[in-house]
Amino acid sequence: MTLPCITAARRFDVDAHLPFWIDAEQVGWIRSTDVPSLVRWPDVFEIDGTRVTLAPAFNTVDLRSAALGSVIGALAAEGRIPGWRNETYAIRNAFDAPPLAYIERAASRFFGTMTYAVHLNGVVEYADGAPQLWIARRSDTKATDPGMLDNVVAGGIGWGFGIEATIIKECWEEAGIPEEIAARATAGRTAHVLQSLPEGTQAEQIFIYDLALPGDFAPRNQDGEVGEHRLARIDEVARWIEEGAMTVDASLATLDCLLRRHWIDEDACPGIETLFAPPALA
Repeated sequence: MTLPCITAARRFDVDAHLPFWIDAEQVGWIRSTDVPSLVRWPDVFEIDGTRVTLAPAFNTVDLRSAALGSVIGALAAEGRIPGWRNETYAIRNAFDAPPLAYIERAASRFFGTMTYAVHLNGVVEYADGAPQLWIARRSDTKATDPGMLDNVVAGGIGWGFGIEATIIKECWEEAGIPEEIAARATAGRTAHVLQSLPEGTQAEQIFIYDLALPGDFAPRNQDGEVGEHRLARIDEVARWIEEGAMTVDASLATLDCLLRRHWIDEDACPGIETLFAPPALA
């Protein structure tokens, strides 16, 4: 198989970015072309040729959040930060780490901060037939990857939500899967994406889960973010991944499912194992 998702998931040029620091931690990547837009806030950012640092005067979570919030609001008003979501993300380098600051979700890619998401493979196994997967097509109005194929359930983990709570929430919103079924989801691996996008940098950990769905269940979107659902054979899904019809995130989550269940051969996915470990940038 030719897997464009593997290349895309690491399509990132370190030399085209400056690291973004808060306190003593690098927390993101800002495109060099975006750095000049931050120069007008000399009280908020310290900028030199090697990094962008949030000014040390902002030494609490609340102060950092307020300072970044004023900048983010101005940049969004100018169209520099598209796709406003009214969702809060925490800046943290590990999912269980205490937040250094809170920002609007849409700004996470401008600053290249680490984000976290769940992707769920909806699996249907028939007693007398080959297994199939429920695949979603993203709404044409989505801010990112409109119209592309996706996992049956996928969503970012906002501040205040754990993995299990996000799965239950997204299962209902995106596919009408009731909590008593969603709670049965089983964990796969965690994929690590670092890729350059038009809106900035996606630095994301994707928690992959599988969910066995009843043969007579049909997903029904509740929030308008899914255009349609398709029940597809494994060979169909593999072809969509190879053709690049699925999002990078969904391709990795789906391949993890197919590999773990031995529905495709490992030799068909050269290089994918590197995406289940954090990227090495040294």
